[in-house]
Parts: sequence; C-alpha cells; structure tokens
Amino acid sequence: MRWLRTFGEVVRSGLTIEEARLEPLLALRTAAGVAIVIGPALWLVSPAYAASAALGAYSAGAATFQRTWRPRKVIALGAGAGLALSTFVGYLAAGRLVTLLPLLAVWAFAAGMAWSLGSTAGIVAATTVGSMLVTITLPTSVGRALEHAGVIALGGVAQAVLILLFPIRRWGAHRDALAEALAAVADYARRLRHDPTAPFDPEPLMTARDAAAVTPSQARTRPPVLHGPRGLAERILPVVAALADPDIGAPAEGPGRDRARELLGAAADVLDAAARSIRRGTPAEVPPASADVLRVDEEGEVLEGPARQAADRLVELLAEALEIAGSGGARDKAPAPPGPASAQFLVRPTMFRLLPVVVRAVRRELRRDSPVFRHAVRLAAVATLGYLIASRLPLEHGYWAPIASVMVMRPDFHRTYARAVGRLAGTLAGVALATGMVQALGPDAPVFGALAVVSAALSYTLLRTGYAYSQCFTAAYVVFLLGMGGQAWEQTVPERVVLTLFGGALAMLAYVVFPAWETPRLPGRLADWLAANGRYAAAVLRSYAEPTREHRADMRRALLASREARAAWQAAYDQARQEPVGPRGLTSREAEEAQEALKGLDRAAMLMESHVPRAGSRFAPEAERFAEALEADTARAAVDVREHRNPDWGRVKEALHAWEGAAGDRSPVLRRGAELQKRALEDLAAAVSRTPLERDVSSAREEQRVRAAVAGEGDGSGPAHRGG
Repeated sequence: MRWLRTFGEVVRSGLTIEEARLEPLLALRTAAGVAIVIGPALWLVSPAYAASAALGAYSAGAATFQRTWRPRKVIALGAGAGLALSTFVGYLAAGRLVTLLPLLAVWAFAAGMAWSLGSTAGIVAATTVGSMLVTITLPTSVGRALEHAGVIALGGVAQAVLILLFPIRRWGAHRDALAEALAAVADYARRLRHDPTAPFDPEPLMTARDAAAVTPSQARTRPPVLHGPRGLAERILPVVAALADPDIGAPAEGPGRDRARELLGAAADVLDAAARSIRRGTPAEVPPASADVLRVDEEGEVLEGPARQAADRLVELLAEALEIAGSGGARDKAPAPPGPASAQFLVRPTMFRLLPVVVRAVRRELRRDSPVFRHAVRLAAVATLGYLIASRLPLEHGYWAPIASVMVMRPDFHRTYARAVGRLAGTLAGVALATGMVQALGPDAPVFGALAVVSAALSYTLLRTGYAYSQCFTAAYVVFLLGMGGQAWEQTVPERVVLTLFGGALAMLAYVVFPAWETPRLPGRLADWLAANGRYAAAVLRSYAEPTREHRADMRRALLASREARAAWQAAYDQARQEPVGPRGLTSREAEEAQEALKGLDRAAMLMESHVPRAGSRFAPEAERFAEALEADTARAAVDVREHRNPDWGRVKEALHAWEGAAGDRSPVLRRGAELQKRALEDLAAAVSRTPLERDVSSAREEQRVRAAVAGEGDGSGPAHRGG
C-alpha cells in the first residue's frame, strides 16, 4: 500500500503544472540560436550535419535556463564544449562494445558525480552522455567525427554570441534573488502582526547570499544596487522578530501592541517597495501612510524598554531601505574596486580556479553512503545496461532507451520517478502532435527544420512549468529533426514511445535495486542541525558576555552554519516524506515535533541577536557560563540523537539556576532569551525521548501500530487501551 500511495503522488507530481514566470524573450533568443545553426547546415551541407548542429545549439540553450549564478554565455560555451568532447571521444570508442561500454560507464559515472557541484553541473553532464549515445551513429570516419564535434561546439558558440549581442535582463537572476530576500522579510513582518511567534524560512536569504558571490571581474560590472541590500535584510530580520515577540518586545495587548503592528506593517511596505525597485531597476513609491508611521514622536511614543530599542533600530534600518526604494537602486557613489587585501564581496572562484574546488567536492562524495555516489553508480549501470539491451533489439534508434534513463535519473527517489512519468506522458503527447503534422505536410526538410525551431522555442518557454510539458515539445522537436533527415514516421514514432517507456522503467528499477533513501539519515541530519544551532546560540551569548568584533564575526559564521544544517535537514525531511519506506529511528510525529523545537531554539537565539551590544559596551559575564553549558549539552545531545539515546540538559539547567542569583544582570532580553532556549531544548527532549520499552521496538513496527490504532478509532473498533 505504501508503494501504491507513493506512486500515485509521483504521478500527480510529474504531471503538475508548476507556477513559474515565463520568459518568452529568453526562449525566443535561444530558439534563434538553434535556427542560426540549423539553417546554414541544412542548406550548405546535409541533414546529418544539421542534426548535429541542432543538438549542440538546443542542449547548450537548455543549459542556460538552469538556476546558476555563472554568466549564461559561459554556461553555453561549457555545455557546447562538453557535448563536442563526448561526441568525439564516443566515436573513437564506437564500433565495438568492448571499448564503447567501458567508456560509457566511466563517462556516465563522472556525469553522476558532477551532481556534487550542483544541479546545473549534473544536468549538463547528463546531457553529454545523451550526446555521446546519439552522435556516434552519425560520422563515418575520424575526420567526420571531428567535423560533427566542431558543429556541435558551434551550436554552443552561437548561443553565447547571441547572449553577448542581445543581453536580456543582465544580472536579472541576481536581482530576483535579492528582491525575493527582501520580499520574504516583508512577508515575515506582515505575519508577525497576527502571529508574534511566526517562523521564518531563511532559504531566500541563503539564495541571496549564494547569488552575491561573484568573481573579481563580475564585481567590477555588478550594479551598485546588488551590494548592500542583502545585509540590510539580514539586519532587519531579527529586529522585526524582537519587536513583535510578546516576551521581549511589545506587550501582548494594548497601545504598545498596536504601535508594533503599525511599525511592522510599515516595514513590510517599505521592504516590498525596495524589492520592486531592485527587481525592475526603477524608482518605487512608498505609501505616504507607511512613511508617516516611521516618524518617531519622542513624547507620544508608547513603546518602552527593549521594545523601544527595537523600534528605534527598525526605523534606522528602514531609512536605508527607503533610500534604495526612492532611488531605483542607484547610488551616488560607485563601488570601490575590490582590492586583494580586503575584498568587499563574496568571492566565487573563476572558471580557471575551479578545478581544486571540483576535486574537493567530488572527493567529499566518494563514499558508499553518499546519495551522489550512489546516483553515479546507478547512472553508469543503467547507461551501459540500457545500451547493451537496446543494441540487441531489432530497432534502428535503440539509443533512445538509455538516453531516456539518463535524462530522468536524479539523486533522489521522488524526482527520478516524477520525471520518468513526465517524460513518458510528454513523449506520448509530443510524438502524437508531431506525427500528425508530419503526415499532413509530407516530406519537406526546410519545413521540418522550421517546425523544429518552433518546437524548441515552446520547449524553452515551458521549461520551468513542468517537465512533462516541456518534454512534449522536446519530443516533437526530435520527430521533426528525424523527419528533416528523411526518417519515416512509421519507423521513428513507435520506436520512440516503446524505448522511452523501457528507459524510464529501467531508471525506476535502478532506484529500487540500489536506493539512496533519506529516511534512515534523518536522525543524523537532526543531530547536525542541533549541534549547529547550539554553536550559534552559544556564539550569541558570548557576544553578550564580551562584545567584541571577533565574537560578532564568530556569531555570523555560526549563523550561516546553522542555516546550512537547517537546509540540509529540511531537504532530507521533505524527501523522506515522499519515500515509500517506513521510519527508521524517527517516526513522522517525532521528526515534526523535533523540527518545531529546533526552530524555537533558533528563534530564541535570533531574538537575542537583535539586542547584542555593540563593541566596547559593558560585559555580561553571566552569559559566558550559560554559553559553555549550552554548547556542551547540545554537542553531547547531538551524539545521543544520532545513536537513539535520550538527550539530557543537566548543564544548561544548572547554569540557568546559578544565573538566577547572579548580581548585575541588567539585560532582560538576555535572561528571557536564555529561558526560551531552555524551553526549546526541553521540547526537543520530549519529542525524541523514548521509554525503555519503546527503545526495544523498531520504528517501523511502532509506526504500523499507530496507524492501526488510528484506523480502529475511525470505525469505533479500536482497543480500549494501548501500551506495554
């Protein structure tokens, strides 16, 4: 039943239309790159050369639509070069299975390991495997193989030249990332008006930070607006949380709460205006009412204490956002050129210095329990086995089976199965549409070439709305290319459908035989997040104990590490909920409650961060002992969670008890934040702790018993009691 239910969810996911902003101008420019290489090759040489040119231009164009912060022209050139190299090397080994299969296995394994560098590298690398399988059937000599490789590389060059000559929204992805970060903080401020303890997902801030990393050459041409607002969003986030919190900020009711709601609403309006300004590159208007709310009346101000401090700080930060919103993202002063001594930007390695980074990333994933390594093994096995089986079938285009497998396979279960379903559905629709047009038009190479370009444009346009819908026009594109080369539809269409079905089934079977489930890894991911959160909370406390620049830098590093651990947990948790395997170590209820507890610990540290004293302020020595106890207990508890033992917070309780009688505690925010952290740790212990009897029963058996009890209660036949 679990597999049937999961497969139903996979089918729905594979056929779901995703909400995404269409980019028709980008699709039109990329389709023009395909047309530029198809037309001359078809006119001057032959349909075979036109097919090679189309492969390079289409694949290089598709690579530029992936989410990456590298310049699109660099991605196009890199994809074209990789496709050309795989084509030529594949031809050298073609002719005998004894040489081709080992090369294919090694190449596919390397393509799978490319996922350690990110999804863009993994997708482009998988495309080179498909290119190797297709084009080794076209050349007839080494010279012709070089010519085909050159034509494929020319397709990538054509796309890069078009990007250079006709730039569309330069730095557009970076602008969007920054605007989304500001908009996320604006949405958080609005939610805090009604729910003072609402959680915040830091993913938009993490994406904006990733987008902010540039090479030295990019830093010289980056728009000035992309320099400072990300840090502004980071600073505003804890301040709005502290202002809204009823424990350390505005009172729960009364005029103070009303004033806090006004400030939060005005903050949301200003941040939204700044986001629109950055995204569009034009000045934005801030509602006059919101600007009036930000004017502080010293005599009539109803907020007091920490709430008043948070309000004053928020007004200062929003004044900077108002400057951005009012200027359309322009600055009076151009950014200073980066110097080697103290670079003012996050450094991204250049393409020439990327090799050591690649080696380190791949080396980290070369272990048997790594999802990337297991994906690489599956990819190599499926590519070679699929090609070997297809070569024995009485079909002319047997390579479509391993291509279908390679293009749908991903390191996780859900995306692999969803893409297999989407590819089959899209292929069926695409070949049916293209076949009808081929029959109606008859053999006409120029017309089929034009229809291939139109299909490519539609495929690019729908690329981000769902794999099935983009694949529909990709399949039509292939049918038109084959028709352009003189292939009869009676031969190509049935083959394409049958081999796509076979390839997708092979990819799905490979994940069952050699899976990489995230469900067993949940305790480890939770332990990593707990330890990182403990270090972040301790770093905040040490910034109170001794306010120095060094401690502030440590706090920032710990915050970033905590966010990375949280993102790793969230990704694993989301994947585990979509897997057809039972819980191992953490039931779904325990995982959800533990997640909420750690979010509470993170939120308490963020609230304290908003009031961290500036360098040179008075020391708060009582915070140091609590920081040491908190870091030690969370580190030990992380080991306990990983090994399925109950965590204990003895040092934290002892340090907080000693704090009660300490003299000179002048920071109510610090004291109250420590209590909130202790409460979050107790909630975590309650979520993951088990009785001795429960520890003797497997998690899968426990989950089965709970489901049976719920089903029994639903029809009134449940047992009168449960327990040991």
